[in-house]
Amino acid sequence: MGGGNGQKSKMARERNLEKMKGAKGSQLETNKKAMSIQCKVCMQTFICTTSEVKCKEHAEAKHPKSDLYTCFPHLKN
Repeated sequence: MGGGNGQKSKMARERNLEKMKGAKGSQLETNKKAMSIQCKVCMQTFICTTSEVKCKEHAEAKHPKSDLYTCFPHLKN
């Protein structure tokens, strides 16, 4: 008639393993949250790690009449 500390610990480990398995899966939701840079002209979003070079490429390719800071005002800082 078990119920000692060893059994309780084992059950706790198994429960925690089940919780950890639930965390696996798609990263789509996390990726959506990371899309924090937005072009103010066309409203296209970019991942937060996008470099100034990539922003400049977008502005030159998609909005040749607008300058870089019109598209991405956060780069003025």
